Amino acid sequence: MKQTLLFVGGNHVPAAKEATFDRRNPLDGEVATRASAATLADAQAAVRSAADAFPAWSTTGPGERRTLLERAAQRLAAKSDELVAAMMAETGASAVWAGFNVHLGVAILREAAAMTTQISGEVIPSDIPGSLAMGIRQPAGVVLGIAPWNAPIILGVRAIAMPLACGNTVVFKGSEVCPATHGLIVDALAEAGLPKGAINFITNAPQDAGAIVEAVIAEPAVRRVNFTGSTRVGKIIARVCADYLKPAVLELGGKAPLLVLADADIDAAVDAAAFGAFMNSGQICMSTERIIVDESIADVFVERLRAKASSLPLGDPRNGPVVLGSVVDMTTVQR
Repeated sequence: MKQTLLFVGGNHVPAAKEATFDRRNPLDGEVATRASAATLADAQAAVRSAADAFPAWSTTGPGERRTLLERAAQRLAAKSDELVAAMMAETGASAVWAGFNVHLGVAILREAAAMTTQISGEVIPSDIPGSLAMGIRQPAGVVLGIAPWNAPIILGVRAIAMPLACGNTVVFKGSEVCPATHGLIVDALAEAGLPKGAINFITNAPQDAGAIVEAVIAEPAVRRVNFTGSTRVGKIIARVCADYLKPAVLELGGKAPLLVLADADIDAAVDAAAFGAFMNSGQICMSTERIIVDESIADVFVERLRAKASSLPLGDPRNGPVVLGSVVDMTTVQR
């Protein structure tokens, strides 16, 4: 069992009254992680920490920010085994999917590092002779990043890497489903040498999520919100952001269709359909949800897809390579 603390002001700290919640492994019900359950006061402290760090971080040169984010990418890569183990234990993911998450998470940090020197403004045409008008990009302030459990390293890193690269400070709210996985991302950034308060991390008990998120959005220092998750929750966050006039970026659920035309390579189409539909047991926002096949090849396609799906390795990912591990919880099974 892993234990995960909050990360505020450059320090790992327990929640108020040392409150915790448990995340259980979906395969066997054993406690995978015992995580700190933040209170409203804890969440507000994280925002204050980020706000205090903003003046210095926002004026840090792009070269130094690039160096720190490159170092964070190295630290994240070094934690590959820990990250894979945590992700498998908390979400039931296969080792292949968890390893891909680490690979892409490292790449996202490196891309963000490269972007620090690419932030530029523009010259704006002026009707006044001799006038030079310019638009300058400046850091906004504190960014709230909220990432889901299904691709936790990819989406966790994405929620915080570019805001940091652009000179913003971040409060990262980890998923209640994978608090240890998300906590390891923050550990990599801290170990890279980011200044105290540039990155802060909170976790909360599932029943407290709504109140915690609204309290953070309500804080005047929070200037942007970045959410990836379900359409249902995204609508709630959009309404809360509207109440406080906070710009938000929302990536929500989808119903991705795959079209298979009459002249398609049927075996290639079957492979694409199986990959799109069954990677991470179908628990990806871009998963293939509908397959629309030309009637002239439909029967052949369906039979080959049936055979393909029947052949996919299924089992406990802790016992060896599988394509289909567990889904995340019984709620998913019932739905």
